[in-house]
Amino acid sequence: MRKNLYLILLSCSLVSCYTYQVKKQPAPAVADNNTSPQNGTDPAAASAKMKRAGAESQNVNQQPPVPVNVQQKLAPNKNFKIDVDGKSYKIIVDRWESDSLVAHPVHNPKRTLKFHKNQINADRIAEKRFSQPIADIITIAVYAGAGVGIWYLLQ
Repeated sequence: MRKNLYLILLSCSLVSCYTYQVKKQPAPAVADNNTSPQNGTDPAAASAKMKRAGAESQNVNQQPPVPVNVQQKLAPNKNFKIDVDGKSYKIIVDRWESDSLVAHPVHNPKRTLKFHKNQINADRIAEKRFSQPIADIITIAVYAGAGVGIWYLLQ
């Protein structure tokens, strides 16, 4: 019984509510010119407008994504997980020196890392954020464990 209890306590202590999440880029807003309905139009004209609107929406989806500015995304004194030349780093950003990022690893503040902004894969920049679903799962597991413990003591 004690081994199981120690195993449960150890596994709960290793779980963190913080995860590295990649921010999704907001989709560019599309101006809709067909917002005002016209009551006096015939069905053929309405269907032609619908076909044009469908073609325009397909063209909007084919536009290339807006390039990401790495310097704006990597703010100082925040935790990030970046991909540089195929290698993953968990860093805390210190500062930007012209086009170079100066940072240090999360658990080693004495070591300094320098990366050029062109080396950093902008699509794989993940910021450390609080994850509410993981926190909810941990909370439910702790409540269930406490309930089972109380039930076991009362037996």
